[in-house]
Amino acid sequence: MTAPSGNAFAGEIPMAEKIAASPCLVCGENAVEIVLDLGETAPANNFILPEGLAQLNEPLFPLRLGLCRTCGHVQLTEFVPPGLMFDHYLYMSSASSTLTGHLHCLARTVTGRLNLQRQDLVVDIGCNDGSLLEGFKLAGTDRRVGVDPAANLAEAARKKGAEVVTAYFSPDIAVGIRERHGRASVITMTNTFPHIPDLQSLLQSIDLLLSKNGAFVLEAHYLVDLMEMCAFDTIYHEHVSYWALTPMARLFQEYGFEIFDVERLPIHHGQLRAWVGRVGKHPVSGNVAAMLSDERILELDQVAPYRAMATRIRQIKTDLLDLIREVRAAGGAVVGYGAPAKGSTLLSFFGIGPADIEYIADRNVLKQGRLTPGSHIPIVAPERIFSDRPDVVLVLAWNFADEISEQLSAYVEGGGRLIVPIPRVHDIGGTR
Repeated sequence: MTAPSGNAFAGEIPMAEKIAASPCLVCGENAVEIVLDLGETAPANNFILPEGLAQLNEPLFPLRLGLCRTCGHVQLTEFVPPGLMFDHYLYMSSASSTLTGHLHCLARTVTGRLNLQRQDLVVDIGCNDGSLLEGFKLAGTDRRVGVDPAANLAEAARKKGAEVVTAYFSPDIAVGIRERHGRASVITMTNTFPHIPDLQSLLQSIDLLLSKNGAFVLEAHYLVDLMEMCAFDTIYHEHVSYWALTPMARLFQEYGFEIFDVERLPIHHGQLRAWVGRVGKHPVSGNVAAMLSDERILELDQVAPYRAMATRIRQIKTDLLDLIREVRAAGGAVVGYGAPAKGSTLLSFFGIGPADIEYIADRNVLKQGRLTPGSHIPIVAPERIFSDRPDVVLVLAWNFADEISEQLSAYVEGGGRLIVPIPRVHDIGGTR
């Protein structure tokens, strides 16, 4: 195994480097303190072709988590140019039946709660391959527009019947959609809100496009769940923000919006769904005040919780590397299942490469035949696991562990082991 990079806890960073150069994305103050250092990693979804590896000068970027001591927002301290990550994107929502089902359910929920009619305009920002827009079609809306910078995914969304603007969402794009279709009754963002470094531009764009009584519905990884699950692998360059409700509410208030309801969801490792409207246009649920109160008790605006998470990360690293060494020393084979972006963070920070994990199986055909960023582990079709019968399968896409366990049930019934690394290293199938 190669030596892992990074320090985990930012207390090991020299004091002169502890305050980040980047200001807070929410309040603008230069008060972002580095609380977690995960070393330098390649962009987590930049899977590369083997034939280009010899000529590749793979860029690496610092991966550090910062806490704003003024407003409590948690964000990266250095940002990667969006074009390096999103212009050609290999993550597809439809690769997971669990996620597709979730998005279709979200469409039904939004349609019912907001009483959407066929003529109402739905706009999905970061529409990916169109799975959520497909859900709105099934729920009965005729006018659906997606916005996504990845040309390859935009084409997939168009094949599902949606109009797609291939661009980054901006005030100009918002005005263009409004001039062609009118204002939107609902704007959605699922797992895209954390990607946005220019929050001022985003809120201005929403204001330009959303109808007077419309709603902006977002889903994002919830910081509380990330901390509770020790889901450090969710930290990668695409996710510039790690949202709690407290700074999120502050952000929307500054632009004339308010969060009128919130929900905690089990999808991925735990998400926050926020319902946002113009101030005074929707009754405000008691869920909002209750969640804000819970966050105050957790003291997420203090360094201590992040120090505790760093200790847990070190234990996961020790346990996982010991397990791989034990299996390999006995002549056994270890492979991975799922090549999500989160897997790139874990592999890079733990220093795991192809000498440790022979390959990673993934259902996403866009990733098959490529190598993982930074660690350069080959990605293959899932059928390989059934023919090779490796001793251990490390489930890197652990947020879909139930779905994967079902897919690999024959492997497990034959004595194979499925190992999940988060929130601790443990078996979810096999003989132990």
